[in-house]
Amino acid sequence: MPELPDIEVYVEALRERVCREPLLSVKLASPFLLRTVDPPIREAEGQHVIEVRRVGKRIALAFEGGLFLSFHLMIAGRFHWIAPGGKKPGRTGGTLASLEFPAGVLTLTEAGTKRRASLHVVRGEDALAALDRGGIEPLAVDLAGFDETLRRENHTLKRALTDPRLFSGIGNAYSDEIMHRARLSPVKLTRRLSGDEVERLLDATREVLASWTERLRAERRGGFPEGVTAFRPGFAVHGRFRLPCPECGAPIQRIVKAENETDYCPRCQTGGQILSDRSLARLLKEDWPRTLDELEGRPGFGGAVPRAR
Repeated sequence: MPELPDIEVYVEALRERVCREPLLSVKLASPFLLRTVDPPIREAEGQHVIEVRRVGKRIALAFEGGLFLSFHLMIAGRFHWIAPGGKKPGRTGGTLASLEFPAGVLTLTEAGTKRRASLHVVRGEDALAALDRGGIEPLAVDLAGFDETLRRENHTLKRALTDPRLFSGIGNAYSDEIMHRARLSPVKLTRRLSGDEVERLLDATREVLASWTERLRAERRGGFPEGVTAFRPGFAVHGRFRLPCPECGAPIQRIVKAENETDYCPRCQTGGQILSDRSLARLLKEDWPRTLDELEGRPGFGGAVPRAR
């Protein structure tokens, strides 16, 4: 799922291309994309875009008269820009929508067969705000506000960071990077964090999100961001299961739940403990290694998962 750094770069690229431009036409290829009926989407045609903004993990196009088109890309949705005479992007999934502007066509695609991406057409700031889950902006909050939000409910750190009611724009990938930078366990309960750990976590949040936004901004070099992914080569832990931690060399471990995974370094973050992954634990039973020392003692160590009996 595109998160704060990816969405900010999308927003910047769209501002360069569609602000002050009229929306010439809208074509919807999927009946599942549009989640509202009033105002009608056709009302946006002929209107000029006056602003593009991020609202949590949503991207909103603001039009004259207080009309907004609010997109949520979910896991597999991606934007693409086709300049006049330009080539369509490669195989990136089915096209759900096309928005034609004088300078080009903005398309929304979604890989896979599950249609989760959404488009809401709303009128007025209040209606747009109602789509926001209410999380604080992690790059704008001070330490006191961050601490209060983090401890509001007693959840695991992973769950708290990815809860859009608490923090805006942080998802599965960047939460892993933040926790690794802060050297904190993903399963530590938020109300058990010390003051020093909370401060460390805020610093890590700022550093990871700001540095990756700058990195993605530099990568696009004024072009439109393509290849948006949750698995980037420069990540320290996310998507790097079994690969060595860039800080200590220990093999990265993971916890898989439904379609999400949590990746962490047992040496840097959990004091050498291997956190139980339910699916693998059921398979391996007593053969499940509980510490990094146990894992290192297995034949063929190098990050390999032990074989089931």
